[in-house]
Amino acid sequence: MLLNLFTALREAKVPVSLREHLTLIEALGRDLPHKRVEDFYVLARTALVKDERNLDRFDRVFGQVFKGLETVGDAVEPAAIPEEWLRKLAEKYLTDDEKAELKALGWDKLFETLKQRLAEQKGRHQGGSKWIGTGGTSPFGAYGYNPEGIRIGQDGNRNFRAVKVWDKREFKDLDDGVELGTRTMRIALRRLRRFARSGAAEELDLDTTIRESARQGYIDVRLRPERRNAVKVLLFLDVGGSMDWHVELAEELFSACRSEFKHFAHFYFHNCPYEAVWTENRRRHDERTSLTDVIRTYGSDYRVVFVGDASMSPYEIAMAGGSVEHWNEEPGQVWLNRVLEHFPKAAWLNPVPEAHWPYTQSIAMVRQIFSGRMFPLTLDGIDGATRSLLK
Repeated sequence: MLLNLFTALREAKVPVSLREHLTLIEALGRDLPHKRVEDFYVLARTALVKDERNLDRFDRVFGQVFKGLETVGDAVEPAAIPEEWLRKLAEKYLTDDEKAELKALGWDKLFETLKQRLAEQKGRHQGGSKWIGTGGTSPFGAYGYNPEGIRIGQDGNRNFRAVKVWDKREFKDLDDGVELGTRTMRIALRRLRRFARSGAAEELDLDTTIRESARQGYIDVRLRPERRNAVKVLLFLDVGGSMDWHVELAEELFSACRSEFKHFAHFYFHNCPYEAVWTENRRRHDERTSLTDVIRTYGSDYRVVFVGDASMSPYEIAMAGGSVEHWNEEPGQVWLNRVLEHFPKAAWLNPVPEAHWPYTQSIAMVRQIFSGRMFPLTLDGIDGATRSLLK
């Protein structure tokens, strides 16, 4: 408020200095919120105006700045604390030693305890280690820390420790029009090509036309089917969560596959494929495709490529109900094995640098399921994957 008055007087060519401004602040004392504007007017004019020729300009500026106010306190806006700051105050920050002291309940005990908490808890809790709440070390809630917990009401990943997320999450489809880096990926994918002539005879067969025309003694135009890449590709793309960091790479590969292969289809999954996959993320809760139907629809001659970081809770692969988003009746490894039994030529492309793979248990588990056919999502990795798919 005082700064507005000071700058407005300077703009009106009233020669006020910083010293005079500080003098006014000192003179206000402690009763600023209750001082009437008329009283403050006299004080401000005395402190700031040293030449009576500037009184008229001062009056006009003062009237504009304090128009409609009865007390000086009305001109002082309360400093609103951003909601995000208040929310951060509720978050629990622990040292590495404190985190190491916390013990995971284990899969069965975790869900058994959650049922008890839901039955017993009557109100909101914050900062504790037992109840469903926020900012604590309890396995249930948001904005806290626990080695293995169920995330409830949190807008995103913080520690990547949740084995279950009790929220409806929305993902975005990958853009198949991305060009940056796509050309080099297309070149790498061209190893995965087997040309065949199929379909209607609509391409001029020049050599046969010349030969038959010479033999017949008249122009005998011969046509043949167009030579196309006969390789069929089925692409499964992991989306959401930690894969958000790798969207650009995944989009480049998606674009390259869409343009390189005529026989091509894609599906999305999250972390690990289960009983259903989908083709549009915005409709994934309403329009899903049974993975069993996918296996029945596409022949075993399709080459299958999974794209994902394989970074998840081991429960998602090994346990029924382990999916982070829903209760799956069968473990993820069962569905992966079904896919691999029907599609023997399959590979997994991982955007995580290969040097980091040994530090994630779930990556080792997926790699074992794929019999070592996991490759980094690099040009060399794509080349290695295409070689394995051609064997």
